[in-house]
Amino acid sequence: MSSLRVRTDLALEVRENMEEGAKECRGVSVEEEYKEESELRITKVVIETMNGAKAMGKPIGTYITLEAPAMALPDEDYHEEIAKELAVQLKKIIPDIDKELSVMVVGLGNRDVTADALGPNVVDNLTITRHMVKEYGKAAFNQKKVHMVSGLVPGVMAKTGMESQEIIKGVVEKTKPDVVVVIDALAARSTKRLNRTIQITNTGIHPGSGVGNHRNAITQEALGVPVIAIGVPTVVDAATIVSDAFEKMMRQTGEEPLEIQDNLLAGLGELYNMYVTGKDVDYEIKQISHIICNALNSALEV
Repeated sequence: MSSLRVRTDLALEVRENMEEGAKECRGVSVEEEYKEESELRITKVVIETMNGAKAMGKPIGTYITLEAPAMALPDEDYHEEIAKELAVQLKKIIPDIDKELSVMVVGLGNRDVTADALGPNVVDNLTITRHMVKEYGKAAFNQKKVHMVSGLVPGVMAKTGMESQEIIKGVVEKTKPDVVVVIDALAARSTKRLNRTIQITNTGIHPGSGVGNHRNAITQEALGVPVIAIGVPTVVDAATIVSDAFEKMMRQTGEEPLEIQDNLLAGLGELYNMYVTGKDVDYEIKQISHIICNALNSALEV
């Protein structure tokens, strides 16, 4: 079944689906940490060279993945633990976080599509400070260091007629933030990671790439400032679910005949345009939005 296309936004899953020999390719380093008390697995994939980028199909940069199996469950204490760890990782990846920064947080996605509403939901609940700092200075917060935090929800092209990148670039040129943090819903290869995984990276983001709807990239090269991307996989393509179920069945019954495998591959084509999410996605998106929002507020000390 290796000939099936793997469509995912997660660097961790790209590496998992590489051939065994390719996993140890030069220019790609992997660090893993497991926190048993919180069942939180942190994987850091660093692509250091062009050869590594070519092998992974991802830009050079750092990709940090937090896997929390119970993240979507209604457990506020557990959510707080995840938010604290996410804040720690954000502080490591946001450049010059120890200085006073102007940070623009961008929520990508469509408010009217629940599985795509993660970004707008985070920005809606974020503590915005830019207008207060510009009007009253740091005295308004009674702190020695205050980051200027602004928020932007550019919407989707179907509603605005403009690329998200065009809107963001225009605002960046006008307001001149030091760093842009982009939040978006992603696509996963595995159903077990839906709404249970958070990826952060310093390579920016390519909106829609996980579902085959490629839009203009939102990267440092495009905007002129560092771009940190935070993403959560909320959908998986239907072909993946079918092929995984078939593989599991074949493992239980023995090696499948070649003609059955070929017929399956031929019949999955139309399923690559169908995407599936969980039945409780509306509730889960709200929970995850609060986790990311709390982590950002903590990392930016607001």
